[in-house]
Amino acid sequence: MNSQEIRATVSLAAIFALRMLGLFLILPVFSVYAKTVPGGDNALLVGLALGIYGLAQSLFYIPYGWLSDWLGRKPVIIAGLLVFALGSLVAALTSDLTWIIIGRALQGAGAISSVLTALLADLTTTENRTKAMAMVGASIGLSFAVALVAAPTLFGWLGMSGLFSIIGLLAVASIGVVLWVVPTPAAPTAHSKAPFTQVLRHAELLRLNFGVFVLHFTQIALFIVVPHLLVTAGLPITAHWKIYLPVMGLSFVLMIPAIIAAGKYGRMKTVLLIAILCILFSQLLFAEFPPTLWWLAGILTVYFTGFNVLEAVQPSLISTLAPGARKGAAMGIYNTVQALGYFMGGVFGGWLLKNADYHTVFISCAVLVVAWLIIAANMQCPRAARFSESMHRIDRGN
Repeated sequence: MNSQEIRATVSLAAIFALRMLGLFLILPVFSVYAKTVPGGDNALLVGLALGIYGLAQSLFYIPYGWLSDWLGRKPVIIAGLLVFALGSLVAALTSDLTWIIIGRALQGAGAISSVLTALLADLTTTENRTKAMAMVGASIGLSFAVALVAAPTLFGWLGMSGLFSIIGLLAVASIGVVLWVVPTPAAPTAHSKAPFTQVLRHAELLRLNFGVFVLHFTQIALFIVVPHLLVTAGLPITAHWKIYLPVMGLSFVLMIPAIIAAGKYGRMKTVLLIAILCILFSQLLFAEFPPTLWWLAGILTVYFTGFNVLEAVQPSLISTLAPGARKGAAMGIYNTVQALGYFMGGVFGGWLLKNADYHTVFISCAVLVVAWLIIAANMQCPRAARFSESMHRIDRGN
């Protein structure tokens, strides 16, 4: 990587990490906190409060991505961060579940992940893009680990309103990083942009879009169930970090050789399929094995190893395969489907837990992952950086 690529990757990874830290601070404690507010005994409403963020995002990812292709990445990113901060403020000023749902929806309306990823693709070469995406994925994973460790303690000190306030402040801090640290890319020329319908119909992008839907469906459904399983296994919520911290650390270590194989040795498809199998096996293990602390820790390690790898590989493939100068639009569609998975995982995970049991939640997730595995098995992936660069040159010619 050259100096600009390093600066772009580190600064954008920091923005991702700051913003995602705010989101992740909610996950480990919200389902337990919700029981203390009116309506919080309804698992469906709790799932809605978690998942509405994803539904709101799904409405804005494509417009934001499309606008960023035409107006520039930075103005759209700043606008989205301001909306996100406003939603955090609304949620911080209430203890009513309905208003928390409204605040979460406003947070989701600041849907800038697609624009951030497109900006990273603008500022890195195809040879270094998977590495850059992996660094972003690692920063997100690190923020996830920090949140899982810090959330119970911060919740005990500050309450849920305090957590939402921290989230808003992190969004404001991210604006400063965008303005003064992130490099500004050259604006793409208008004639190089492929038709939007070409992005929608692209077969390989469709496979990746389905994959990210399933991935985030399983993530949010998992966090409706797992905190309760840990409590049932005898670990109080303030001590959940004792499971999450080693799990995330080990999953990062296991991710490194997979990323090297995918990027340096051109094993994208193999790594992709193995990571999907990790997600599948984890769902089956969650459903069938007793919820003891050792088993939960082991299964979470399998899940997050696959999850972290997919969070790096799939966006890299999206930005490489996007036709013309349509990275923003392609990432917008990708993140829209991701957000819908987040929403549907929250709503249906909550509904299944309310009307059945946690076994049913995980078996349902496993069925979705099997469908994903079948669809991904026929995918045509770039085999190496040289192939990716040739595709990039062809796209520029379009």
